[in-house]
Amino acid sequence: MRTKRTKRAAAFLAGLMTLQLAACGGGETGKVISIEKEEDRVVNFFSPMEKSDPDAENVARTASELTVTMAEEALGVTMAYRTYTAESYQDKTYDDVALDRARNNMDDIYLLNPDTVLALGAEGKLMDLSGLDSVKNLRDVVKVANTVDGKLVAIPQEVAAYGLFVNKDLFDQYDLALPETPEEFLECCRVFQENGIETPVGANRWWLETFVFAMGYADLYNGGNTEAEIAALNSGEARYSDYMRPGFAFLKELMDRGYIDAEKALVSEAIEAEGPDFLAGKTPIVMAYWGAANTETAYGKTDFEMQVIGFPTSRGPMPVVPITGYGIGAAAAHREDAAAMLDIMTSDEALQIYSETNRVISPSKNVKVDCVPALRPLNERIEEGVYVLGSNAGMSVEQWGNTCLIVRQLLGGATVDECMAAFDELQAAALDS
Repeated sequence: MRTKRTKRAAAFLAGLMTLQLAACGGGETGKVISIEKEEDRVVNFFSPMEKSDPDAENVARTASELTVTMAEEALGVTMAYRTYTAESYQDKTYDDVALDRARNNMDDIYLLNPDTVLALGAEGKLMDLSGLDSVKNLRDVVKVANTVDGKLVAIPQEVAAYGLFVNKDLFDQYDLALPETPEEFLECCRVFQENGIETPVGANRWWLETFVFAMGYADLYNGGNTEAEIAALNSGEARYSDYMRPGFAFLKELMDRGYIDAEKALVSEAIEAEGPDFLAGKTPIVMAYWGAANTETAYGKTDFEMQVIGFPTSRGPMPVVPITGYGIGAAAAHREDAAAMLDIMTSDEALQIYSETNRVISPSKNVKVDCVPALRPLNERIEEGVYVLGSNAGMSVEQWGNTCLIVRQLLGGATVDECMAAFDELQAAALDS
């Protein structure tokens, strides 16, 4: 399998920890900073973020570190942070560094992106975590997404979810119901455009793949035949391009009608480009991740009523859920202590603290946290078990990063058929590997 690694890697992981998520981009140069204490028992943790200052107000880091502290105190073990720090945009990405370190047993615990989970899991470089006590409480979606060759190789502390952020006031102004199907979405865009809103959908170069996943995999993940359909894809009996085609055709229609500005989206960073117009009430629809509704640096404070809904599909509004995770090196020097620490960090007690602090969806089916009102429509669908995965380590072709890059080809002028040929090429490479 050929996956072009870009700066989305560090941004994706760091975003979950700093609430500034980005999905993919150009390369990053980084160095590893080691922050260790002189202790007899140390577990080395490689991640995109360093340990925060005790007085810092970074909520996401504080939430993670609270669970680390729980594990340290319970076990008498110290977590040593070994940190990737981006300094330029020319050399190795976070994924590149994480792969190299894991393959060479340089650390014990790693915070990993979906494509890296798949690669390291397939190589047998990650420990099977299915024996941890915390696993029995995990949502099925988490176990499905991070299982490679029958082994659970990564566990997250939160479930990221993407949805459409909509200006409910503008929908009410033009007497529009919130769209649930592709046809309803197109009709809303038509009405907005006819009433002077030139570009109804604010887009960037990272997150348009969410439409593709929602449309392409709505039936696969919600039709009761998920395992068999994925097996058919992995064997080559079915084609990824057949699943992806409806979403790409839909995006092409949005572009052709001017509902999305493809040229602007191709060069736009997430939230930085479309955010100002959305907050100013000029753009009625943008796409973003769960945490963007919780922070004032994104969409956590608007002058209008905002709601977060799923992407339009034949099955109604559909959340898209990509999942990262903590993995442990299969041959790590301190794998037993690392496993014990991770078991505590992903226990219901720890996840309750983490989720309440960050106001996020927990990977545990037992942990429930009240979300902000804007997120309730999306949360209700997820709690009903209605969603699609944007990443699945059980699929032979990595999903999130590859789809993002092929969507960018569409934005740059490629045809839908050319984009489908790119998926066929990736699938052929995976079958040959």
